[in-house]
Amino acid sequence: MDSERRELISLIVARGLTRKFGDFTAVDHIDLSVRPGEIYGFLGPNGAGKTTTIKMLTGVLKPTEGEVEILGMKMSTHEIEIKKSIGVIPDEPKIYSHLTGKEFLDFIIEIYDLKEEEIDKRIAELCEAFKVDYLGKRVGEMSHGMKQKLMLVSVFMRKPKVIFLDEPTVGLDAKSARILKLLLRKYADEGAAIFLTTHILEIAEKMCDRIGIINKGRLIAEGTMEELRKLAGQKEASLEDLFLQLTAEGEEIEEIIKEL
Repeated sequence: MDSERRELISLIVARGLTRKFGDFTAVDHIDLSVRPGEIYGFLGPNGAGKTTTIKMLTGVLKPTEGEVEILGMKMSTHEIEIKKSIGVIPDEPKIYSHLTGKEFLDFIIEIYDLKEEEIDKRIAELCEAFKVDYLGKRVGEMSHGMKQKLMLVSVFMRKPKVIFLDEPTVGLDAKSARILKLLLRKYADEGAAIFLTTHILEIAEKMCDRIGIINKGRLIAEGTMEELRKLAGQKEASLEDLFLQLTAEGEEIEEIIKEL
């Protein structure tokens, strides 16, 4: 499938996406697209530009150059419509600390003008799945993992067609992380586009249909596991091996071990 055809059916598109902070270029002319039914893993070392990219894709941060298109709409002209239509789960859940869990979900229902009678059943199912039995507790009294699961419920209850997740498994117990992975696969199979960042390479290797690797602000590699192996010239390599080779961090690790 050629790139022009792929963009026509992609739900997430970035063209020449660039972000500078003074003289520092955090993200440097990135082009990427994510199709319906696809889980796209966005990987990179610390400081590579992952979070800056996801902030631009979700409209939190304006690019210095380039453009973002979500669900066929340009972020520059349809920001509000896009933000109403997507789901975003940040690495640090930002929820008003004085609200209870129920008050927060009620707030989301009102903001998105959802039909409460239709959404209540879905909330109950998601709360049971993620063991969210603390909706009466104030957010300020919740642990990171509890807030993360509450945020997951608030997004998944809407079933958006485009979902962005930044380090989504941080703070989750093993069972909740497993449920999250299965739910993302289910939503993708139903036609959603999923964009996620993670430091846990085993998760990316098992979950993602395609993977993009960013290093020093540039997208240095992209493709399926098979395509990344071909690029690196390694037929049997794990994603960890490929990642370390492509980002040149493998050599640094060997030097560190020698010094130890």
